Amino acid sequence: MAHPPTDVTQLAMVDTARAARVLSELRTARLSGQRTPVAPRPVIEQSWGRMLRGGIDPDHDHRSGLLSADEVRRRRETSVLRHVLPVLREGLLSVADVAHHIMVVADEDGRVLWREGSPAVLRRADGLGFELGADWREDVVGTNGIGTPAVVRRPVQVFASEHFVRSQTTWTCTGAPITDPRDGRLLGVVDVSGPLETMHPATLAWVDSVAKLAEARLRELHLASLERLRAVAAPVLARVGGRALAVDRDGWTAAVTGMPYTGRVTLPKSLSAGRRWLPPLGLCSVEPLAEGWLVRASDEPLPPGATRIVLDLSQPRRWSVTVSGSAGSWCHELSPRHAELLYLLALNRDGCSAAGLAEAVFGDPARRVTVRAEMSRVRRYLGGLLEHRPYRFVEGSEVELHLPADPRDLLPQSTAPAARQARGPAETP
Repeated sequence: MAHPPTDVTQLAMVDTARAARVLSELRTARLSGQRTPVAPRPVIEQSWGRMLRGGIDPDHDHRSGLLSADEVRRRRETSVLRHVLPVLREGLLSVADVAHHIMVVADEDGRVLWREGSPAVLRRADGLGFELGADWREDVVGTNGIGTPAVVRRPVQVFASEHFVRSQTTWTCTGAPITDPRDGRLLGVVDVSGPLETMHPATLAWVDSVAKLAEARLRELHLASLERLRAVAAPVLARVGGRALAVDRDGWTAAVTGMPYTGRVTLPKSLSAGRRWLPPLGLCSVEPLAEGWLVRASDEPLPPGATRIVLDLSQPRRWSVTVSGSAGSWCHELSPRHAELLYLLALNRDGCSAAGLAEAVFGDPARRVTVRAEMSRVRRYLGGLLEHRPYRFVEGSEVELHLPADPRDLLPQSTAPAARQARGPAETP
């Protein structure tokens, strides 16, 4: 008979010290394989399962090397998160300092790039390895408020002995992922941490709200930059014949002429001026334009040759599709939903109907409209490599699927029936 999960929030509201003792006893019993009267919260139990499968030692602190000061500086200068630091500071620091917390901002690799707040707590954090340049990925240092939210892609509070590694059990961490509002890509995690006695049940909602404000600010900045590019591109496009569009450095469209509007064009990571093959436009002439590119589409056919499509789902947080052919190669990072859909198409080369995909993803075949909307977004970067009625990869393409070594690590945040079935029965630590 399954045990009910521990209600940490309710317990801590009454007695923080008692909550910490209960969790300590629960952790000790669970990791030694003993039966317990209550179960860990599902998000914690699933994380512990990943740690046990990955061989993380719960009793010994392992730390990877710190980044150099120069590398921290380089990552700060190139991280999109630098644009939302004022939002994070305004929303979190004033309260964090009073409550004896610190604010920590890590990039998508789990590396700590900014750390601010109570000086006394910062000194205590040094002893835990919570330093600038430190690696706080879940599969390196265990269940924690930076690595775990990055894996499950939602806010998580890790209280006391919910941490997997013993040295962290005197600490409370509450983290929320910050994603790119344009495509859902993980940009990093903002975390508020402090000694366990500073834990408050409202911290989770507070940190999540500020993370959403940061994402809203990124959306505003994106729209403003497209508007600036549109103003520059308008007179240029007015003189261009045929199909053309102006896109920013990430491929987001500012303006088009002679063709239907498309929200984004997938660009190679290192794009230079010249003739390039761009999905789904085909062969194009590319030239610099302000803070973006002027792209002129050609009607020439794609050079002959086999197309290889690699769907990589082997990493817990980074899913991608890479397309290679005679015209070159390009890679696109996938959102969790698009990773689910392409996984299903890779398994079913004969194709899936919208109803079939809705059943496999949502458990509800009636959600066909949602599936069609998502597949429309997928086709913006895969273009002619996807057929529809039914949805499938184009005939003749070579599709390669890379999966995690352990099936239980496949798309860990996914609640899709197909993914849950592939992961198999939940493991009990």
